[in-house]
Amino acid sequence: MTDEREKSRFAKELKEFAASLPEKITENGEWTIRGFIDIFKNVYTISTDTKVVSKILELHLFPIVYAFAQSIGYDIELAACQNWYPDMSFVKKDNSNIKFAVDLKTTYRDEEYSGFCNGFTLGSHGEYFVNRKSRKNVQYPYGEYSGHFCLGIIYTRAAIAKDEETHVYKLDRIMDIPPVIRDFVFFAEEKWRIASDIGGSGNTANIGSIQKIEDILNGNGVFAKAGEELFDDYWANYKKMEIPTLTGEYKKMSSFDEYLRYRGLPAALYNPKAKKVKGKTDGNR
Repeated sequence: MTDEREKSRFAKELKEFAASLPEKITENGEWTIRGFIDIFKNVYTISTDTKVVSKILELHLFPIVYAFAQSIGYDIELAACQNWYPDMSFVKKDNSNIKFAVDLKTTYRDEEYSGFCNGFTLGSHGEYFVNRKSRKNVQYPYGEYSGHFCLGIIYTRAAIAKDEETHVYKLDRIMDIPPVIRDFVFFAEEKWRIASDIGGSGNTANIGSIQKIEDILNGNGVFAKAGEELFDDYWANYKKMEIPTLTGEYKKMSSFDEYLRYRGLPAALYNPKAKKVKGKTDGNR
């Protein structure tokens, strides 16, 4: 059972921690990581590939996150397998029944549309999400977590010349290496508060995030007015529940407004503005 008081305390601590991160990994708005170093003191520059950047950010942040967890009375368990949920399980030292799922999420600003980012996924809506006691692809059964959070980073990709991505510097020239990302924004939020009602990654069963940066930072997702219970029910039935159309045929439910009509719930629970992307209101890319 969720301990709401502990959940509220944990959320407050995590948000304060997120706000403190710029001073820990940036200087003058730029990432302090510049490359890889070998035993000969050669520094190899980092690729701008988002998968590379995300992984290095994770490695950079983990010792800091670990120290934070210890300071608030939690241990951290990393996911046992690469694709398991969540990235980190925060387990309370004096009561192991209290656990929080924390996924580290990184994304970059959309250079074409000011105020938007590329978005990210918020975990699967498959087996472990539907069956809260399932142990498939999850560190602990989903229902054992008292809360599900994202610790997120939004950044701007720097314009780096291609030859810089394969350049080798000597250690004494490390400050000459241009950072590949800059202008960070850090946030922490419960994942249901920043969720869209559209899948997040192609054919895989992932929940998509909203993409407007202001709404992400304010926890103003598609389900913000509806609450976590309806978020859970919607995503457990996403593209599974069949609903009637105006022609009398049936289709698989794939939007929150369809869900609300089918359940006979107020349309006011829907927050369509949170879906706005690239000047449209048709959901995540």
